Amino acid sequence: MAKVVRIHSAGGPEVLTYEDVEVGAPGPGEIRVTHDACGLNFIDTYHRSGLYPLPLPSPIGLEGAGTVTELGDGVTDLAVGDRIAYSTGPIGSYSSERVMPAAKVVKLPDGIDTKQAAGMMLKGMTVEYLIRRTYAVKPGDTVLWHAAAGGVGLIACQWLKQIGATIIGTTGSEEKAELAKAHGCDHVILYREEDVVSKVKELTDGKGVPVVYDSVGKDTWEMSLDCLQPRGLMVSFGNASGPVDNVNVGILAAKGSLYVTRPTLMTYTATREDMVESATALFDAVGKGLKIEVNQSYPLAEVQQAHTDLEARKTTGSTILIP
Repeated sequence: MAKVVRIHSAGGPEVLTYEDVEVGAPGPGEIRVTHDACGLNFIDTYHRSGLYPLPLPSPIGLEGAGTVTELGDGVTDLAVGDRIAYSTGPIGSYSSERVMPAAKVVKLPDGIDTKQAAGMMLKGMTVEYLIRRTYAVKPGDTVLWHAAAGGVGLIACQWLKQIGATIIGTTGSEEKAELAKAHGCDHVILYREEDVVSKVKELTDGKGVPVVYDSVGKDTWEMSLDCLQPRGLMVSFGNASGPVDNVNVGILAAKGSLYVTRPTLMTYTATREDMVESATALFDAVGKGLKIEVNQSYPLAEVQQAHTDLEARKTTGSTILIP
């Protein structure tokens, strides 16, 4: 029997149940995978809570890495024993084994182990589409990144530094500020102690930034808009503090003909071509020195505690679950 985490109702971490499951043989175009590790991501808490509803009961988790153990008919570009990883589902990565579409996984290059991969694919590919495609950051650009010491933030700071950008990051503590700086963040604003808008304007000679990357949501919405220069782009890609509701689009005109987008990794990797291109760009960045730091690891059976710690902002960098 394999182990799997399911939810039978939406709610807090207590709705996550650790269960036994039979894993069948892969069908046409599918593979059977044994997971070495599963990635823990904020989107998992949205699925669990019902913010992003799932048909219940449901497995959970979008990211995993492991080894191919069986091939279904028609799978020709993978072999038993290949090390693979994925970050866009289908949902159900919180498991020791599973069957899934071969088209949804990529082979891991030498030098990247499966535990590292489980902590980097979703976050790293998120950074890829945000800084290369949602807004193509150029050398010399100054960007504002909220939650700069989080899993996505630490990857973003390093990758933006590879591009040649200047990074202004926000964090909630001195400890997290030092972590962000160590990963390439040029200026860190302690949002609990400093006025973020005033500090951004000071650092940009009053101009503001051309783009804000905001995964926090409602608590930073207005602040983020006020940090933008005229015709700047607000990239709202998460809801850690809750969703942004009841927006009057007229505020975008009043604050300087601003643009707003709410992108998702699923859209930017909807085709296999886009998914492979995104993963390849991530692997290349790692090859150039981008470090993926898995700072927390929990047994899969302790998934409730992992979700509790993530939502309490007790984690930094990436977190994995070990089946």
